[in-house]
Amino acid sequence: MSEPLLKVADLHAYYGKSHILQGVSFEVMPGEIVSLLGRNGVGRSTTIKAIMGDVPPLGSVRFKGQEIAGLKPHEIAHLGLGYVPENRDIFPSLTVRQNLLLGEKRGARNPRWTMTDMFRLFPRLEERADTAGGVLSGGEQQMLTICRTLMGDPDLIMIDEPTEGLAPMMVSLVAKLLEEIAQRGISILLVEQKLTIALKISHRLYVMGHGHIVFEGSPQSLIAHDEIRQEWLEV
Repeated sequence: MSEPLLKVADLHAYYGKSHILQGVSFEVMPGEIVSLLGRNGVGRSTTIKAIMGDVPPLGSVRFKGQEIAGLKPHEIAHLGLGYVPENRDIFPSLTVRQNLLLGEKRGARNPRWTMTDMFRLFPRLEERADTAGGVLSGGEQQMLTICRTLMGDPDLIMIDEPTEGLAPMMVSLVAKLLEEIAQRGISILLVEQKLTIALKISHRLYVMGHGHIVFEGSPQSLIAHDEIRQEWLEV
């Protein structure tokens, strides 16, 4: 049995006096797609921000066997942990090509992803390679954000709500990209509102409620637990 790539243990986080994460524990194995599910406001986005160092973490966050809680976000990224935030954090005045180049990991030998790969996966980005990022559609910006993060050659990529507000065709494109990322041996920690997507592509799922994990299991086991879905996921 291989060691977890990411192991989070008893993670707590606060916004001011509000205790948002209350002892979150989970793990992601190499090459695995793991989804973090739950209603809005339960702490899913805060969890990945705490892992990335954007929110001060209390507890243990081990990545590739190294304790990273307390490191700065750029130090964590340099270790091979990629993060795609919910707000599609592109540079609007730069072209698609320039945005991708900014994500490139300097001095990387034999990177898993090249700009050619990005354009093969998303021909639309190649068509718009010299277009400013700010005039792309929401779906195109989402593709660009994921692709720019991949250009940094991460071993694990955390993605926050990648299908939020996208048209159905774009949602299926993003899902296909996530599956291809995992096939290349890159782990994914996915925060996703759409249960159908998470059930289709995930190896394992965690459900959050009120700042802690309330369920862990396979997509099949979550489908079998009606009471979990009704209490913690359905509106």
